[in-house]
Amino acid sequence: MSGTNSPEAVKKLLENMQSDLRALSLECKKKFPPVKEAAESGIIKVKTIAARNTEILAALKENSSEVVQPFLMGCGTKEPKITQLCLAAIQRLMSHEVVSEVVWRFYLNCLTAAGNIINMLWQLMENSLEELKLLQTVLVLLTTNTVVHDEALSKAIVLCFRLHFTKDNITNNTAAATVRQVVTVVFERMVAEDERHRDIEPPVLIQGNSNRRSVSTLRPCAKDAYMLFQDLCQLVNADAPYWLVGMTEMTRTFGLELLESVLNDFPQVFLQHQEFSFLLKERVCPLVIKLFSPNIKFRQGSSTSSSPAPVEKPYFPICMRLLRVVSVLIKQFYSLLVTECEIFLSLLVKFLDADKPQWLRAVAVESIHRLCVQPQLLRSFCQSYDMKQHSTKVFRDIVNALGSFIQSLFLVPPTGNAAAANQAGNNNAGGPVSAPANSGMVGVGGGVTLLPAFEYRGTWIPILTITVQGSAKATYLEMLDKVEPPTIPEGYAMSVAFHCLLDLVRGITTMIEGELGESETECPTVTEGASSQSSGQRDVQSASDQGEKETVSRAVWEEMVSACWCGLLAALSLLLDASTDEAATENILKAELSMAALCGRLGLVTSRDAFITAVCKGSLPPHYALTVLNAATAATLSNKSYSIQGQSVMMISPSSESHQQVVAVGQPLAVQPQGTVMLTSKNIQCMRTLLNLAHCHGAVLGTSWQLVLATLQHLVWILGLKPSSGGALKPGRAVEGPSTVLTTAVMTDLPVISNILSRLFESSQYLDDVSLHHLINALCSLSLEAMDMAYGNNKEPSLFAVAKLLETGLVNMHRIEILWRPLTGHLLEVCQHPNSRMREWGAEALTSLIKAGLTFNHEPPLSQNQRLQLLLLNPLKEMSNVNHPDIRLKQLECVLQILQSQGDSLGPGWPLVLGVMGAIRNDQGESLIRTAFQCLQLVVTDFLPTMPCSCLQIVVDVAGSFGLHNQELNISLTSIGLLWNISDYFFQRGETIEKELNKEEAVQQKQAEEKGMSLNRPFHPAPPFDCLWLCLYAKLGELCVDPRPAVRKSAGQTLFSTIGAHGTLLQHSTWHTVVWKVLFHLLDRVRESSTTADKEKIESGGGNILIHHSRDTAEKQWAETWVLTLAGVARIFNTRRYLLQPLGDFSRAWDVLLDHIQSAALSKNNEVSLAALKSFQEILQIVSPVRDSEKPETPVVNVPVPVLIGSISGPGLNRPFVRTDSIGEKLGRYSSEPPVVTDELEDLNLWWAAWNTWYRIGSESTKPPAAFDKLTFIPSQPFLTALIQIFPALYQHIKAGFNMDDLQKLGVILHSAVSVPISSDASPFILPSYTEAVLTSLQEAVLTALDVLQKAICVGPENMQIMYPAIFDQLLAFVEFSCKPPQYGQLETKHVANAKYNQIQLFAPAEWVALNYVPFAERSLEVVVDLYQKTACHKAVVNEKVLQNIIKTLRVPLSLKYSCPSESTWKLAVASLLKVLSIGLPVARQHASSGKFDSMWPELASTLEDFLFTKSVPPDNLSIQEFQRNESIDVEVVQLISAEILPYANLIPRAFVGQMMTMLNRGSIHSQSSSFTEAEIDIRLREEFSKMCFETLLQFSFSNKVTTPQEGYISRMALSVLLKRSQDVLHRYIEDERLSGKCPLPRQQVTEIIFVLKAVSTLIDSLKKTQPENVDGNTWEQVIALYPTLVECITCSSSEVCSALKEALVPFKDFMQPPASKVQNGES
Repeated sequence: MSGTNSPEAVKKLLENMQSDLRALSLECKKKFPPVKEAAESGIIKVKTIAARNTEILAALKENSSEVVQPFLMGCGTKEPKITQLCLAAIQRLMSHEVVSEVVWRFYLNCLTAAGNIINMLWQLMENSLEELKLLQTVLVLLTTNTVVHDEALSKAIVLCFRLHFTKDNITNNTAAATVRQVVTVVFERMVAEDERHRDIEPPVLIQGNSNRRSVSTLRPCAKDAYMLFQDLCQLVNADAPYWLVGMTEMTRTFGLELLESVLNDFPQVFLQHQEFSFLLKERVCPLVIKLFSPNIKFRQGSSTSSSPAPVEKPYFPICMRLLRVVSVLIKQFYSLLVTECEIFLSLLVKFLDADKPQWLRAVAVESIHRLCVQPQLLRSFCQSYDMKQHSTKVFRDIVNALGSFIQSLFLVPPTGNAAAANQAGNNNAGGPVSAPANSGMVGVGGGVTLLPAFEYRGTWIPILTITVQGSAKATYLEMLDKVEPPTIPEGYAMSVAFHCLLDLVRGITTMIEGELGESETECPTVTEGASSQSSGQRDVQSASDQGEKETVSRAVWEEMVSACWCGLLAALSLLLDASTDEAATENILKAELSMAALCGRLGLVTSRDAFITAVCKGSLPPHYALTVLNAATAATLSNKSYSIQGQSVMMISPSSESHQQVVAVGQPLAVQPQGTVMLTSKNIQCMRTLLNLAHCHGAVLGTSWQLVLATLQHLVWILGLKPSSGGALKPGRAVEGPSTVLTTAVMTDLPVISNILSRLFESSQYLDDVSLHHLINALCSLSLEAMDMAYGNNKEPSLFAVAKLLETGLVNMHRIEILWRPLTGHLLEVCQHPNSRMREWGAEALTSLIKAGLTFNHEPPLSQNQRLQLLLLNPLKEMSNVNHPDIRLKQLECVLQILQSQGDSLGPGWPLVLGVMGAIRNDQGESLIRTAFQCLQLVVTDFLPTMPCSCLQIVVDVAGSFGLHNQELNISLTSIGLLWNISDYFFQRGETIEKELNKEEAVQQKQAEEKGMSLNRPFHPAPPFDCLWLCLYAKLGELCVDPRPAVRKSAGQTLFSTIGAHGTLLQHSTWHTVVWKVLFHLLDRVRESSTTADKEKIESGGGNILIHHSRDTAEKQWAETWVLTLAGVARIFNTRRYLLQPLGDFSRAWDVLLDHIQSAALSKNNEVSLAALKSFQEILQIVSPVRDSEKPETPVVNVPVPVLIGSISGPGLNRPFVRTDSIGEKLGRYSSEPPVVTDELEDLNLWWAAWNTWYRIGSESTKPPAAFDKLTFIPSQPFLTALIQIFPALYQHIKAGFNMDDLQKLGVILHSAVSVPISSDASPFILPSYTEAVLTSLQEAVLTALDVLQKAICVGPENMQIMYPAIFDQLLAFVEFSCKPPQYGQLETKHVANAKYNQIQLFAPAEWVALNYVPFAERSLEVVVDLYQKTACHKAVVNEKVLQNIIKTLRVPLSLKYSCPSESTWKLAVASLLKVLSIGLPVARQHASSGKFDSMWPELASTLEDFLFTKSVPPDNLSIQEFQRNESIDVEVVQLISAEILPYANLIPRAFVGQMMTMLNRGSIHSQSSSFTEAEIDIRLREEFSKMCFETLLQFSFSNKVTTPQEGYISRMALSVLLKRSQDVLHRYIEDERLSGKCPLPRQQVTEIIFVLKAVSTLIDSLKKTQPENVDGNTWEQVIALYPTLVECITCSSSEVCSALKEALVPFKDFMQPPASKVQNGES
């Protein structure tokens, strides 16, 4: 009012009033004088007030009646012009509130009184200005003050109502407006009144079921309002009003509009006053329900004519207004009218039925839309109905009704409306509507523009733009002026329903998510599957209240979602399928996305999955077979229909013939892909939504990740995206089938999609742990499916899951621990897959993750988090269980890269990394082994110092395992080299390694003790550092028995070199283990393998390598190993003896070693056996070892061991081994005591053990086998030589205890050794040519052995000399070989001269050749002679008849003479005999009395006789010079007889002397060989020999110096023999001469007779010279007896004989005059 109180306004008011009064007086001047006067007095009054008062308005108010009076009187005139003027003036005054109530009462009375008059005026006059003025006046009156009440008010209102129903349109409309305003004013007054009284008594919100209270309690304004509202209800219901008396007519439409405006504008009135709420319940609601009945009963299409009681047709204006009222009631008074609203809502739902008129359905949809934009209201429905037990599920029904409505629009074409639509013309934006089938296409030819529309199975429904999203702006609910139902454009209802759905989803999700957000900030909620724990975690009271509140809210949210999701999903899916408009599709997808996310947040798995499934299905081509989705759908949407309160809502399956643009064609991902599938732009749109969903709402997806990822996988496959490094997908060419065809639109989209895909997995780093696990699980199961699909074929598999697992792992490195096990566990399974591409990616992913994990900057860093490091490396180790080589290659490449990048910081991860290298097996192919080996080389060269010392043992094991791989020889050999390098490293870093290992050992020991267990490690209890060495040795030991010879050789050399070079580092006690566990163990294995090795010939060594014949069988190759090993062990025993001897069981070790040497020596392989002997020599220190241990020894194999025989000084070697060199000093490291000197006794035992071994080797190896075939093994000459060569040195140590038994044993071996033949193919190399008289080295050795013995006996004590005879026996046995080579068992040997040198047949059994024993026998003979010369007088030699044995032995060659194998033999024999006899005979004579030589004399006699009168014939080719030389030898023998025997006849047995005489007799007569030619005969007769014999006979016939009777007897014997011999020769000659007649006799016979004749004459001369008493009577008789024989010879024809005869006869003259006695004797 400030405007009306301002001075200007007041001034103006005064002016206006004065002008009004003037005008009034002017008008009434003629007709109405009283009025004129009143007006003029009024002017004066106003002027007076204005002049006198400062407060003009107040003064006016006081005098209002006087001021207003003139105007009231003017109204009474009923003159239109005057009335008009007066009303205007009154209005002006009223507007300045210058009117008091009293005045008004009067005024109204006037009005009331004038009511009928006014009616009359309306009927009579056409001028209607006053009517409008009147309405204006009433309005001004009621709005400016609250003066009017009760009847006055009701009259004023009725006045307006009455004016509403005039004929004049303008008046009617103005009256209608006035009525509306007046009704509003009445209620506004009440509100104001309540406001004034608010402070006194605060309003109470009433409950819906309160009782009615008396109206009398209401205040005045409230009472007016109550009466007014009650009457409005009465009027609408066509009943008489109680208060508005005087109403004549009323329309329902107007009444409903008024009711709606009151309800809408003044809800608080009804909510705060029980009286009003009672009206609502008791009057309004029943009224509405009653008015609705025609709409409910009506069914479109039912014939009204035939039914007897025609149904009232629904009436659009009322129906529409009723719906508006209902909307307000529901919106504003829902809390009061719960039950009524249930009915209203059910009605709304019914109005959507297909059999209702189109317009009804349209307005019903609009009404529902109004509800849908009020999420809080929907929430209340849900709480009040859906959540109550026996109540209608209203909220659910609304949603389902919308769904059914949309479906019905597609299924039932809008019959009866098509015409209307067409008549309506262009009322829809799309222009004239053509036939539905192709109505989507506007314009043909050039460009096809698509109208936004839904199209489904031929039904085309355009989408109209009807409202801004989120506001329910209705079209038909606002058509208050239409009476006839309007024409609904096609697509309108659909569009509204569509918006309903969208707004519904938007509202619910926004509301719930907002509330969720609030509750989450107050107390964090729990994720899916854990909601039950939500209240257990709060202890504060307020928090628990909060929790309860939240639980209640959550129940509501869950109910809301579960009530609406089915219907929403059904409708949205259908719309999605039908949508042809990108924007619409986008909206639908957004709605589905929001719902899915919401369900996810609430943990409603089924509904969440259903929405996600819908989007997934939308992404894929129609009818695409994807089991995940079908299964999910089947489970959630049991059989594709939901039964909701008896209503069946069918899920309509997607239509295939959608008019979508195809943007891509590709292969479906299936085991047997059938043809191609097409992707439309809508599929791509859905795909993007899916990506969006996963990206933004990944945390709530839970198990639905599976659906999402499965779908994405298929899409990615169809689009031909392939994984690239790091797991990102890049467009790649399709590998099989028709290539993927993509439009350019998609081509440009692909990188974007690929990018979003990657971002999707990148964003997994923001997911919480549980969600991340869901994601991983989903990827894993997806991958499992892909694996299943890829089984059994080698097609391109889908690698989506594997690639994305990799991507997820890479971005979640910061918390890799929580997902590492499931992630890698699965990838390891993938690595096992038979499909190579699948495997390859599994391995790629796994190795990339491991590498990334190791390089990632973890908090705390890996170096401080060993557990994590081991966790990361573990899968790498697990990959070793995969058998596919390609995977193992990847694994090893990964190891190589890890080593190159992280090698220095692996720390506790080393065992795993080394384990990977060591896990490579033999059968896994060369390239694998090579790569693994590369890794190992890198480790050994670069990383040994960085790794913990405890891992060194693993390095040794791994290196050893590579040595055992038989794929690639070079690798094995190189790995042995690595072991050598490792040992060097140990050696250099010994101290640090030892310290660290000891420290670690202490820790482990402590842990083990705490657990009550014993520490278990190999070679315990050796110190840890020694254990390391022992492991190294053990590994090399294993390699020493590898099947491949080269490896064995290399390993053996390395083993012995390392022990040699670094063995000094070991603790003293550890040597025990080295000897027993390493060396002897190795020897055992080698021996076993060698003895069982195959003798089959190996043709070639792989490739084109030729194998030398000495290595062409496994056996021969193993032989080499055995040689190497034995030599190595022997060398260690030799060089480290000072360490080994103090160990305690050295003698046992010595025995074992000797046993090995023995078994090697007895092996049937020449190489091994020989080497064994060399080792034997070495350990006996026959070969002096290299003593400087500072030089690492290189293995000496196949180096002939020089045998130092003879140069060894006897006593020198008998000392125990005491070291004085640097190694001896090093012993200080092991003990503080000085080096141990072993006692001599123990040493002696060792030597005797060696002797026993030697004896066993000798006796076994030289014993001839029982049977012979071509495979019989006969020891080689070098072997036997080496064997025998050992003896002299060995003997030096044992001679003190060497007795006869030992000598016998030795003899057996020497004899057997010499007897062994050689094979003919070897003989040219061993034998000298037959003509050379050279000894083989074996024979040399045998003689040397005997020589050593003999010398030892010589200087030895007396008791040793009894061995002489044994030595003689041995040597004599050898002498016999000259004529009779020894037999070797039953073996047939050829004589060396007959061996076929040149015709060695390759496959014929080797011929065995006996050696040429002659030189040996002869040398032996010389030795015998020498020895005899020295020892002839020894008692043992005399007692044991050595001389006899010598003679007996010589008898053989002497008797054979020319038949001897070698001519030299008998010559040497003779010479030896002569020499021996010259020494021996004096000894024999010396001992003549003892009878010790008795048996010798006959032997000697036989020997001499056999030699001088040999049965063997000289060879034909013997030259005369030779013969003469041989004859001279015979002569020498005779000389010996004459010099050494006959002179001592008295000391010699008589019989022997007789034999000698007889022999001389025989020799003195010529004996000849008949084989000589006549020319030679004179020479060939042994004339010299005969002469000598004869002379000897003669000599002894006239021995003048007879001193003893014995001497006389020898002369007598000689004479008798000589005479007898002469007699024989003469007789024979005479006989031959007589028989020969004229022929001359043979030359030699003639010579002989001449010689005899000469001898006779000489004899007679000699007899004459001899003293008579010395000549026996018998002799004379024999001489004279010759005479007749001589006389008979006179007739001979040879002159020489004659002259000799003459000489022979001459001496007989002395017998012509003999003394009587003599003559008598002679004659008798």
